[in-house]
Amino acid sequence: MTAFTAVSEYATIQATVRALYAQLLSPEAWLDLIQARDYDTFLDLLIKSSYSPYLKLDRSLLTPRRTAYQIRWHLADVYAKLIGFSVPRAREVIRQLWHHYEVDNTKVALRGVYAGASWDQVLHLLYPMARYVSVDVDMLEAMVRAGTVARAIEVLKPTPYYGTLVHALPRFNEEQTLFPLEAALDLSYRRSLWAVIHKLPQADRNMALTTLGTVLDVDNLLWAIRYRVYHRMSSEEIINYTLPMGYEVHDRDIRAIANGAPLDQVVFRVYPQVRAQVGGASLETGEGLERLEESLLLMHIKRCRRMFVGSPFHIGLPLAYVWLSEYEIRDLTVIIEAKSMGLARESFEPLLLMPKSMSVAVG
Repeated sequence: MTAFTAVSEYATIQATVRALYAQLLSPEAWLDLIQARDYDTFLDLLIKSSYSPYLKLDRSLLTPRRTAYQIRWHLADVYAKLIGFSVPRAREVIRQLWHHYEVDNTKVALRGVYAGASWDQVLHLLYPMARYVSVDVDMLEAMVRAGTVARAIEVLKPTPYYGTLVHALPRFNEEQTLFPLEAALDLSYRRSLWAVIHKLPQADRNMALTTLGTVLDVDNLLWAIRYRVYHRMSSEEIINYTLPMGYEVHDRDIRAIANGAPLDQVVFRVYPQVRAQVGGASLETGEGLERLEESLLLMHIKRCRRMFVGSPFHIGLPLAYVWLSEYEIRDLTVIIEAKSMGLARESFEPLLLMPKSMSVAVG
């Protein structure tokens, strides 16, 4: 792909993404939101931001749960816009990335069925998805109303997820836990995402790996560690429930963790830049794992921000923006919950990633 071709193919989408990037919350806006004295004050500030179009409801309807749901519509609209503007090869990757919310919604619906929850209890826990989906809201409602997990899976017969879930259903029936179903969905989805990334031309593939490859690696690494530390899984189970492919985290690294290698040796060989942030905390403890996860996510945010430096005519720009937007919505949801419960600033501010990423140097 020549430089001229890249410019012509990505001209429209890069202009759109740069305009959206400029609307991400500034350090000053984050400070105001964090310092808001209560939920109502926070909501007043949020209504003045780029999320305003999604909060034009009667104020009495903007409960914390509803507000968290409404702001997620922003990302739904962004994905629809970027998918529509993209050239075919980029469209396939962005659309496949968009489907990770569809996978999450399917898992939420299955949890609702398993817990005997009502549709009203499940609805606003879902990610809003109106376009480019195979599991729409009507199908999710039918799942929740199906009554049993097996019948809920039958609702998904027309979708790409049916075969995966049917294959994992005997394990669910045996163990009576949703873990085999959820793990099967996650692994199948990520294999599909890796496949579309590797269909890209080399230049775009490199950019996609820096953004998507990093977050897929982080998930895979943390899965392997948690399976070993918290769930005491056997090496065979850890290997079965993780991915054999990666960008910087490779099969040999996952197998080393599964076979009992010291976690710090594996993790800091792959990501030496996070050692300082983890400090001396053991990765075999909850504190160490929390520090590691935060450091890895901050590293991913930094990599996404670096996509906006230099030539913008590549797939990395829209992929980086949607991830930054997702982190922003994640942090806003944390503040919404904290303000609704009247929590002190010091109890929730350390959990926020986007404000921290603007001051912490993690390469």
